[in-house]
Amino acid sequence: MSDRESMEFDVLIVGAGPCGLAAACRLMQLAQAAGSELNVAVVEKGSEIGAHILSGAVLEPRALDELFPDWREREAPVRTAVRADEFHYLTGDSGAWRVPHAFVPYPSRNEGNYIVSVGNLCRWLGQQAEALGVNLFPGFAAAELLVEGERIAGVITGDMGRDREGRPRDSFQAGYELRARYTIFAEGCRGSLGKQLMRRFQLRRDCDPQHYGIGIKEAWTIDPALHQEGLVVHTLGWPLANDTEGGGFLYHAADHQVYLGFIVALDYANPWLDPFQEFQRWKQHPRIRRFLEGGKRVAYGARAVNKGGLQSLPRLAFPGGVLAGCEAGFLNGAKIKGTHTAMKTGMLAAESAYAALAADAPDTLVDFEERVRSSWVYEELYRVRNFGPAQHKLGTFLGAAFTWFDQNLAGGRLPFTWHNRVPDHAALKRAADCPRIEYPRPDGVVSFDRLSSVYLSSTNHEEDQPCHLRLADPDIPVKHNLPLYAEPAQRYCPAGVYEIVAEAGRERLQINAQNCVHCKTCDIKDPAQNIDWTVPEGGGGPNYTGM
Repeated sequence: MSDRESMEFDVLIVGAGPCGLAAACRLMQLAQAAGSELNVAVVEKGSEIGAHILSGAVLEPRALDELFPDWREREAPVRTAVRADEFHYLTGDSGAWRVPHAFVPYPSRNEGNYIVSVGNLCRWLGQQAEALGVNLFPGFAAAELLVEGERIAGVITGDMGRDREGRPRDSFQAGYELRARYTIFAEGCRGSLGKQLMRRFQLRRDCDPQHYGIGIKEAWTIDPALHQEGLVVHTLGWPLANDTEGGGFLYHAADHQVYLGFIVALDYANPWLDPFQEFQRWKQHPRIRRFLEGGKRVAYGARAVNKGGLQSLPRLAFPGGVLAGCEAGFLNGAKIKGTHTAMKTGMLAAESAYAALAADAPDTLVDFEERVRSSWVYEELYRVRNFGPAQHKLGTFLGAAFTWFDQNLAGGRLPFTWHNRVPDHAALKRAADCPRIEYPRPDGVVSFDRLSSVYLSSTNHEEDQPCHLRLADPDIPVKHNLPLYAEPAQRYCPAGVYEIVAEAGRERLQINAQNCVHCKTCDIKDPAQNIDWTVPEGGGGPNYTGM
């Protein structure tokens, strides 16, 4: 028997992102409509709701319309309608041509959408959930699966107050057992418990590997004379090579703010590539820099995004729980949007769990996958199923041309489905076989260094705690990754967590875990799959506002 304190719920939700909060709200709506009582809890590792939420973001309001048809009357922070939509192909550090609207693939168009802070949207969803009677537990990291026999019975939150060696300090507090009949895992992209669940129940046995990108974002306050509220700008091409998928975005939000960022697919091959530095170069292009002149950078963050699409979806249900939202990989890569699909799959998970509770059904929510398959989420992902593989097979330019043909002429109904069965970490070539990329020094006006950027993310961790970035073999970074790949962790990490340092004539990998913004890129891209990203103490990490 465990000596931990325990709490019991009907449904437990791990993660207070759009998916988890939509699931919580939908559960309580169903209970209220039936006149029944339901005990629902959401556990969130961020210090507050929204603290770890980072997205572009342009919101497609379809799922929000379904969850709260009166969201406007409820004053949801969804107010900046898209008024203009531009797509640019950058041909060099100053050259570009604007893609005519007729040649923009349908999924990439944004009529009817809104520029939002998903963090603020989650704060609002949290308020709606609390008003409906949901128990919200921010600042508590779900650290372990609670397993009883073959069933997931909930989670165990992380201990608080252990020192670097794992020994209890004077402030030690053991984690809690949070038990539930059903647990909805909505940790977001590359969730630490989701990884364990996929291994334990072999959920990825019949699908392609998941594929990812690293998204780096800044928020700026710009000159009012340059601001065009509601303008959405996307770019392809420079500074990335044609065989490296990625691109930039710049969204004109309210109050003279712009959200801008850069996404690099993590199947890139050249280990010298540095996504953070590519973002800094991209901002210098005249099509982007013109908006930033005289402005001020106010926030920074980074997050991995999943982009494998339909072919990379795992099985979703297992005894005691389900995977939903970006935990499973429901982002629409062609739209560069996942909030609406995350919310909808969370709502479907809620409906499946509620029906099972009402009927005293078996432990496995066998109908959840059928609910997803019958929904508009599945139809949407089916139509764009070839987007990611096309970019991988054909490169940026021809891949974009194929996507236009596939979406605008064939309606996503071509009689074949392409695959990409090479995991992202296996795509790296040896450093000796690749051209070294020299990046310019930051100018402190438009481009910046990593540490000043991390400062703007308000990242904070208790320093005297076990390192949450765990190496399966501490010798691999220097003995394997350094000679073969010039230790790419020094470059793919957008927060300066990993450094090769020399001491007494020997080199070692230094891990500055206190810098970690929880993007999960190291867990994905490490060529030896030697890094395991686990949760730090609850409340640690970035503290994003308005991101």
